[in-house]
Amino acid sequence: MFPGAPDAGALVRPGRMLVAKTADRSCRSLRGLERTASTSRVLNLAALLARNAGNEQHAKYPFFAADALNGAVIVRHRLRGPEYENFERHRFSATKLIIPFARDDLGLGGRSVFVGERYWMDAFEELRGKAPFLERDVAVLEAIDEMPSLDPFLLREHLKRRDFDISPSHFDISGPDLARMQRFVGTEIAKLIELAYRGADGMEGNINRLVEALLVSKSDERLEPLRLTLRLEKENYQEGVFAWKGFLYYKWVLNSLWGQLKEVFAELGRVRVTAAVDAISRSELENTRNRLRGKLERQVRLVRTQLQVYDEVFAQLTASGNALAFRDFLLKSPDMFLSLGEGCGLISHIATYWRYQFPVGRPLTIGSADQLLDMLQDFDASLGQDESATPFSPPSNALAI
Repeated sequence: MFPGAPDAGALVRPGRMLVAKTADRSCRSLRGLERTASTSRVLNLAALLARNAGNEQHAKYPFFAADALNGAVIVRHRLRGPEYENFERHRFSATKLIIPFARDDLGLGGRSVFVGERYWMDAFEELRGKAPFLERDVAVLEAIDEMPSLDPFLLREHLKRRDFDISPSHFDISGPDLARMQRFVGTEIAKLIELAYRGADGMEGNINRLVEALLVSKSDERLEPLRLTLRLEKENYQEGVFAWKGFLYYKWVLNSLWGQLKEVFAELGRVRVTAAVDAISRSELENTRNRLRGKLERQVRLVRTQLQVYDEVFAQLTASGNALAFRDFLLKSPDMFLSLGEGCGLISHIATYWRYQFPVGRPLTIGSADQLLDMLQDFDASLGQDESATPFSPPSNALAI
């Protein structure tokens, strides 16, 4: 636990603000996060703090040393327009730290700073107040900024590897979800476990425990035969296994998302605007819908292609014992891993936000054309520039399982 109290004035000093105005897209999104703890693009520490009231472990092992930061909302933000100029190097997204004016009403807005933007440390020190362990809180944020998304499982693993002692309650993965993921991983790597421990006494009945050992961050002597099978030196083993777990995690997430994505495709053209829609707005909505469908389909194909590369080298390892190909893949995979994480995060964000906006069993309606267009344009912008000039054709087998 980190002693010390924050400066109470840190939340009201001048600085960049998200003021809750109806026309402010950022603040509408902030208000919409009140019921959300974590997604691939959002870590809502304010919601987690409320959910874990009375949880001694949550308080004893906080996310940040400064109390002011433990009610923050952290967002993987898609940069727009002049925001690009705030950074020394060109980047498409950044980690935004938002300190709400009121933790129980995010719609009131708050103060924010981008991690890594010019002069961000000055603003950050104001936001956190005079609490001790400034360097630790900076290191946590910089570690978060390294990640391709804010997926709770990968974020937890990444911060564990950096030796940050944070209560698991800050990473909103439900027990059933974690169990399903472990079963999925167990099925995926069972052949490799059998290959690595072939002939070892008693190993046949211990595959589940070996899978569990693989999924935790700390080194485990039981995994030494696995390291030898992968022909990884000890200094490369941790990095290689982390990348491997990342591929397995994203594969599990995407496997769970296919159904939701099909629903998004099916419902995109069925949303009904309850207010009157003029001809210009109707045309713009249709063009945006078609462009979004095309971009989303291409993003799905890209992610599946990246996972196919992993599947192929893993098959070489388990079917023919080609450990060198898999080892080389793991050691050279950071760029693909980051791209896969970003792609998975984009797809997950669109699928989950769509379902949040249009819950199952409720009418597919929205108040105005502007509201629908605003949401679709956000999705469209998040998927980047359209690199294909060919007209969109309705999705056929892109989402087939």
